[in-house]
Amino acid sequence: MSFKAIRADKTDTGQSVRFVEMDEAELMDGDVTVGVTHSTVNYKDGLALSGKSPVVRRFPMILGVDLAGVVEASSHPGFRAGDEVVANGCGLGETHFGGYAEKARVNGDWLIKPPPGLTRAEAMAIGTAGFAAMLCVLALERQGMTPRMGPVVVTGAAGGVGSVAIALLAKAGWTVVASTGRAEEADYLKALGAAEVVQRASLAAPGRPLGKERWAAGVDCVGSLTLANVLAQTRYGGAVAACGLAGGMDLPASVAPFILRGVQLIGVDSGHCRAPLRREAWARLARDLDRAALARMTETVPFEKTFEIGAKILAGRVRGRVVVAIA
Repeated sequence: MSFKAIRADKTDTGQSVRFVEMDEAELMDGDVTVGVTHSTVNYKDGLALSGKSPVVRRFPMILGVDLAGVVEASSHPGFRAGDEVVANGCGLGETHFGGYAEKARVNGDWLIKPPPGLTRAEAMAIGTAGFAAMLCVLALERQGMTPRMGPVVVTGAAGGVGSVAIALLAKAGWTVVASTGRAEEADYLKALGAAEVVQRASLAAPGRPLGKERWAAGVDCVGSLTLANVLAQTRYGGAVAACGLAGGMDLPASVAPFILRGVQLIGVDSGHCRAPLRREAWARLARDLDRAALARMTETVPFEKTFEIGAKILAGRVRGRVVVAIA
């Protein structure tokens, strides 16, 4: 049986990424076959769709790091035909065929059933970006960070991770400072719960090893100079969860925040976290993420517009989250 997919192929001149028709027999090994109904576009997806980034690690590769759908066949003990399922990360779209296809065959251990009350479309509105935001919140909580300690800064605030992080943190009682390069999104960010919006430029230029103490905690989606400045301006005993590199992979910082203020930098990986943490994060998202806020930050597009959204997310022109309706 044939199905439509977005596939990356390796050519003599680089990567070729395009819509193709494939046969179910071409799917990779796995114990659960899923009829995919929804996916999404994360920053990593935008990189892969461009064909210019080393996100894809084997070829040919169906792209898409997230998927939601309905089980068509299963030999895994945890799933049976008709079950609704969600997968994010776990090598999808990088080393194993991903979610930009009408069918997927995966390892059942990578799947979860959506928590009660969370639809497949909502799960993809959250996607890897929102999942990463929840992991950042959990990481701060594990370090004992609470709203009474002071405000929290969120960088890359108008993007997917930032939007979900603001909604989660505001609902938890934090005073949220949103950093963005898009001044026109101030009303949007405040509607999600930001108490203050600051311009990205204030954090994107080289700064002092230690700056004025402004916030108790942070969620950083940008990296590079922005993360360095966030660390330099974090209060004594604070913590920053870092999960993104939209501004670069480098970190031109000093040890001063760590050894003079006891600031902690926590790395957050959403792609390969262990199953218990994965289940905890999705359960917390279902419980703590306001559905109205999620709807405000989400746009839904047909499968055919995936490339268009991929280009926009790399250009910084996507606000919040985008759901791709596969079927």
